[in-house]
Amino acid sequence: MTDSIIVADVKRALSTVMEPELHKDLMSLNMVRDILVEDGVASLTITLTTPACPLTEQIERDVRHAVTGVEGVRDVRVTWNSDVTTTRGLPGRQEIPGVKNIIAISAGKGGVGKTTVAVNVALALSQTGASVGLLDGDIYGPNVPIMLGISEEPHAGTTQRIAPLQSYGLKVMSFGTILKPGQPVSWRGPMLAKALREFLYEVEWGELDYLVVDLPPGTGDVQITLAQSVPTTGAVVVTTPQDVALADVSRGIQMFASLRIPVLGVVENMSGFVCAHCGEQTDVFGAGGGQELARQFGLPFLGEIPLDPRIRTGGGDGQPLMASVPTSTVAAGFAALARRIAAEVSKENFAADASPAMPAPRVAAR
Repeated sequence: MTDSIIVADVKRALSTVMEPELHKDLMSLNMVRDILVEDGVASLTITLTTPACPLTEQIERDVRHAVTGVEGVRDVRVTWNSDVTTTRGLPGRQEIPGVKNIIAISAGKGGVGKTTVAVNVALALSQTGASVGLLDGDIYGPNVPIMLGISEEPHAGTTQRIAPLQSYGLKVMSFGTILKPGQPVSWRGPMLAKALREFLYEVEWGELDYLVVDLPPGTGDVQITLAQSVPTTGAVVVTTPQDVALADVSRGIQMFASLRIPVLGVVENMSGFVCAHCGEQTDVFGAGGGQELARQFGLPFLGEIPLDPRIRTGGGDGQPLMASVPTSTVAAGFAALARRIAAEVSKENFAADASPAMPAPRVAAR
């Protein structure tokens, strides 16, 4: 049997391997490249839809099982690559040149750790090899510079647009970098909208796989401006377990549905505190509320992030957890969260490309 015949058999075998998230075979998705068979060894490259794919082990296991079943193949060598998908969005939205996906991080109320989630998810995505930007859209309370230890002001870049600041591998833009310490922001809606559009379109973001946008809490002008301006891939809603926060975030979910922005899922922050001395977990704010909210609205539950004093101390010192203690249990939780978000982004983009029009946002009636 010639190697060319074996390659054809390998392709047929790979056409039976399904991508676990997209539920379509790898060959139809054009995810397999450079198939070569020499001396019974089949080598191939799998191009993922994101470097943060959470299911690489499952995909490799399924590929090996299928290919080693081909007559003439005794071993399989898999090389990984990624080509991040991009959002098509609704008609009339202006794309940001070079930016593939825009992920909004939101919360129904303040004090639930939304910015902490936004910063650490952006860092976790960057640590997978993705190119990531972080836009601090919380103009009234721009805390991203504090959490990332940024003190310098932005300046004009090579194209006379604003050059984003750099921190821990992220491209960052925040209104907090141009405010004087303690200076309040007393703006009406049109000024907020103008400032956000400048951050979106007047910044040299360059080539980004993901632009993470930390939104202000609630359902106001910044959220509406973002929805009406750019093709937002989807929103992640952050809550804590107690009922009042869940009531607030449910209103935010309904807002995104009305704005035709898909909700990628729900994150429960501050889900419990594990004692460093005895290991006992205390559910300070209750438990399971985020999962119940996701169930009620038919949304993915993306994960729980426990309380950890290092989140507070690191954020205040400009050393976020994903950068200062990347091997900690909580950092592992943020890494898993980022992978789940990236998977939901790929699913949304695949759904949009597979249909002639933008699909309706995934929010079930309560």
